[in-house]
Amino acid sequence: MPMIDVYAAQGTFNDKHTLAKDLAAAVMRWEKVPDLALFRNNTAAFVHDLPADSISNVAGDSNYVRVQVLTPVLDRDKQLGVVRELTDIVAAAAGDPQLTERTWVLITESPEGGWGLQGHANTGADIVAAARRALAEK
Repeated sequence: MPMIDVYAAQGTFNDKHTLAKDLAAAVMRWEKVPDLALFRNNTAAFVHDLPADSISNVAGDSNYVRVQVLTPVLDRDKQLGVVRELTDIVAAAAGDPQLTERTWVLITESPEGGWGLQGHANTGADIVAAARRALAEK
């Protein structure tokens, strides 16, 4: 159940809600989890507008986007797919195809027991058990 944070200069995106929804759906697809409320309701993206003068590379450019994905372990094919698709979604949402060259996607793996939901630090086994219960109720 990933959490996605997008950091960009104010005005980069006109429809932040759709961007957040599209990013969350893409990561959920790449994780290949079942289409259950457990995952739909706990996979989310947050778009953070920053003043343009608060972003800079060494050359002084501030037209970059940083996407950080906190997720369980992804194999290499899933890493490649997530990075490519999230980059493309960001550029499309900004209406700037060249933004693919200025979008940084960082995948951060959550530690075992590091998914806090409903006040409980869940392990991978806890989440699998919850998914199995939800599938059995379907």
